[in-house]
Amino acid sequence: MRSVKVSDVMWNHIEPIRCGTPLTRVVKTLLENHVSGLPVVDNQRRVLGFVSEQDCIHALLVSSYHCEGDPIVDDVMFREPVTITAEMAVVDLAQNLGAGKPKVYPVVDHGKLIGIVTRTAILAEFARIGCGVELPKYASADDD
Repeated sequence: MRSVKVSDVMWNHIEPIRCGTPLTRVVKTLLENHVSGLPVVDNQRRVLGFVSEQDCIHALLVSSYHCEGDPIVDDVMFREPVTITAEMAVVDLAQNLGAGKPKVYPVVDHGKLIGIVTRTAILAEFARIGCGVELPKYASADDD
């Protein structure tokens, strides 16, 4: 387990949120990708912040109440996100998970975003390598 690195479980296919993105577009991206939050980056992919579902809910609730229009991600993002490296051991990351901790971690290399790791990806890896978790059986067309 110690040999499994963040690079083995990270997602690198999700496009990060760019500064200036309208919050309604952020919400659409979160929903399309089934993630609870995403890093916010500049044009060089440097991580400037992080935006979560909760940030979006609160901001959209307030803006609709005050009829303020569509806020942008810069107005609501958390500006000091925790980032990790691709070489970090998954077990070390897992030991730091808990209440009040991020559910999604931006993965950086030389200060630039290269992917994200979710709690779901860590859990799936534990199940895959047999850490006492049995994967659910999904019915396939062949089972009928």
